[in-house]
Amino acid sequence: MTSCDDPGPDALTGLRPRLPSPLQEVTDGRFERRGVRLLLKRDDLIHPDLVGNKWRKLAPNLSAAAGRTLLTFGGAYSNHLRATAAAGRLLGLDTVGVVRGQELAGRPLNPSLTRCAADGMRLHFVDRSTYRRKAEPETLTAVLRAADAEDAYVVPEGGSNAAAVRGCRRLGRELAGRADVAAVACGTGGTLAGLAAGLGAGGRALGVPVLKGGFLSGDIRALQREAFGGPRGDWSLDDRFHFGGYGRTTPELEAFAADFEQRHGIPVERLYVAKLLYALVALAEEGAFRRGSTVAAVITGRPFT
Repeated sequence: MTSCDDPGPDALTGLRPRLPSPLQEVTDGRFERRGVRLLLKRDDLIHPDLVGNKWRKLAPNLSAAAGRTLLTFGGAYSNHLRATAAAGRLLGLDTVGVVRGQELAGRPLNPSLTRCAADGMRLHFVDRSTYRRKAEPETLTAVLRAADAEDAYVVPEGGSNAAAVRGCRRLGRELAGRADVAAVACGTGGTLAGLAAGLGAGGRALGVPVLKGGFLSGDIRALQREAFGGPRGDWSLDDRFHFGGYGRTTPELEAFAADFEQRHGIPVERLYVAKLLYALVALAEEGAFRRGSTVAAVITGRPFT
């Protein structure tokens, strides 16, 4: 690689990401009346197949894999599994997806897993108890053996490891000096960990977890220790906007997302991006952002079709 943040040009030939991603200002009365400027960081436009933070997290790992089989983990509707499968197709790499839920093995594939399989990913289903223990060395060894992938390069669930966090630092650098607050929806926390590190002095990163449980702070601190040797940047989490947990939505959230699409002509992914935008509107109305400040929302994905 050319640096700890970016893969070398030869490693990902032909993928041609759009970097830096566009920064789009939108006019929205809910922010304007509070004296707040809203920007959308359009990471959803980086690459048609490796969308948003999936590019930033996967690219360093793809480079590090150096042509080896990639094995990674996810649920039945995982954006990360789809992105990894697409990367394998584009780069001619073998990929293995370890899917949570042994009971799914005998059922027809859902559209998300169908896309993974069409892109050449070999799917290996494991029971939920094993999946919860996947980070334990003995369990991981057994999973790799069962999947006939003992020599694979392993990427964790959601793609969040030290390489991914360092890759996401570039996102912060692209926003440094452009926004007072940079906000992102969080699954495993890797994007926020890197974003905060790249913003530098004067920038604040805000994470909106899409899972309930309040466990993410410790995970983010651990990722920053692994990636940088210690804490980096000014960041915080607001756990109020998960709408019931991962993969959950409500009629209220659906109506909000449809309204935002109509207002601004931007497709809104429901499981991450809608929750982030809803949170920012609510925070603006609570007066959480000072007048005259600029808030950037990182659009990490787009609706799956």
